[in-house]
Amino acid sequence: MAAKKLGFGMMRLPQTDPNDAKSVDMAQVCRMVDAFLERGFTYFDTAYMYHSFTSEEIVRESVVKRHPRDSFTLATKMPVVFLKREKDQDRIFNEQLKKCGVDYFDYYLLHDLGRAHYKIARRLDTFGYVAGLKQKGLIRQMGFSFHDTADVLDEILNDHPEVDFVQLQVNYLDWDNAGIQSRRCLEVARAHHKPVIVMEPVKGGSLAKVPPQAEALYREIHPEMSVASWALRFAASQEDVMMVLSGMSSMEQLEDNMSFMDDFRPLDAREYQAIESAVQILNGTIAIPCTACRYCTDGCPKQIDIPKCFALYNADRQSVNQGFSIQQGYYETYTHDHARASDCIGCGKCEQICPQHLPIRRYLRDVAAAFEK
Repeated sequence: MAAKKLGFGMMRLPQTDPNDAKSVDMAQVCRMVDAFLERGFTYFDTAYMYHSFTSEEIVRESVVKRHPRDSFTLATKMPVVFLKREKDQDRIFNEQLKKCGVDYFDYYLLHDLGRAHYKIARRLDTFGYVAGLKQKGLIRQMGFSFHDTADVLDEILNDHPEVDFVQLQVNYLDWDNAGIQSRRCLEVARAHHKPVIVMEPVKGGSLAKVPPQAEALYREIHPEMSVASWALRFAASQEDVMMVLSGMSSMEQLEDNMSFMDDFRPLDAREYQAIESAVQILNGTIAIPCTACRYCTDGCPKQIDIPKCFALYNADRQSVNQGFSIQQGYYETYTHDHARASDCIGCGKCEQICPQHLPIRRYLRDVAAAFEK
């Protein structure tokens, strides 16, 4: 029997302190893991850097120690951005085995490949290293997660036909986005006969709460279904998609996702039309297409919480009442003890690592102009 298409992304887990990525609510995570497995879902996705480098240990405590190894499949990733020398690969992989508490990984990925990181992988022969892990039985399937344009993806897959799968950002808002190219990347993977695992189907949560006009389109067809369900079902409906990852921050989100992914039904023509209309509405309201992956924050010399600034800015731009901004109040409260958008020194480190290739420095100036009057 084919695996159910919903994967548990261990990236946006419930936290006891929203400002501390390490403050994961382990009791709630364990309940979520148990419910996920009880309903017949099996795929867990983690990575070296998630939750401030603690996600793999969280997987060990919540999944590996509490459930038989053959009851779940586990994916993690080689952090190419942290590789300086060939021996770093072996050091990090062995660390990951220990942190996760396993003898092998079902799926193992080169993390966040694009043009720049692919240069690192080529220099250090990281594909060859991972292929060697597969030969030794330390991983079952090899692949890579990807954030770049379709031509770069085509280049990598031409160079490395040995990969078993690719992980792509696919959602209906990025479907025809010129920078992210969800549709074109999916077509490239299909042309190379590579199954696809989808990440960011809800685009960091931004497709779980859409403008009222867009939500009304969805409610007219399925009044009982969540807004987020449309985004996950869109991704899962695409040809050659084998798994759709969702970073779930509460039991409620998990239960909702399982309710429509348990017995998955692809979108029909009327539903696709509703999404096309919703995209037109959304494109007019989202100012900064940030997914809140937080890759940009670790290297910021001023420690600016860039995703938080962008989220408040987007909410402010989408606000119906433009005369009073509750977002500005939140911004002023937060930046009382933290860096402000205007503290940016323009070094560009954030833009070098941003998977969405956003002009972050320009957007931070926009945030400062809006909130620091």
